[in-house]
Amino acid sequence: MLEEWLLLAHVIGATVLFGTGAGIAFFMVMAHRTRDPALIAHVSGTVVIADTIFTATAAILQPVTGYLLARSIGWDLSESWIALSLLLYIVIGLFWLPVVWIQIRLRDLARAAAASASALPPAYFRLYRVWFAFGFPAFSAVIGIFWLMLTKPSIALF
Repeated sequence: MLEEWLLLAHVIGATVLFGTGAGIAFFMVMAHRTRDPALIAHVSGTVVIADTIFTATAAILQPVTGYLLARSIGWDLSESWIALSLLLYIVIGLFWLPVVWIQIRLRDLARAAAASASALPPAYFRLYRVWFAFGFPAFSAVIGIFWLMLTKPSIALF
């Protein structure tokens, strides 16, 4: 019974991580396309809150539920698909942590532009390009983890 609850929590956590990430990306891109500083400030402010409440919470709970689930089932954490999943999870974190800072910075730059009734500064567009580019490896790694978790392949790592 505990195993089923852990599996449910782990799947919900993965769903929240992927769904929130996809939703945040969609809304940030759509707001950016308007070039409206006030709208971008509002949307990116909401994105920062969503990242804090949903993504950060799920990101913390995911390895906990994964570890407890693996222990409950009897999987060794050094199994290739688990080790590769953990490596990809670290890759996601390496891209996500800067993205959080970038989203805060984008929000602040958009707020300043809206408050002064001016156009978005060049720094905003430079940061946005980095934010956009960082999404591809992070989302690819999430999909890779989904594949590993669903197929549990035997992969020779060393």
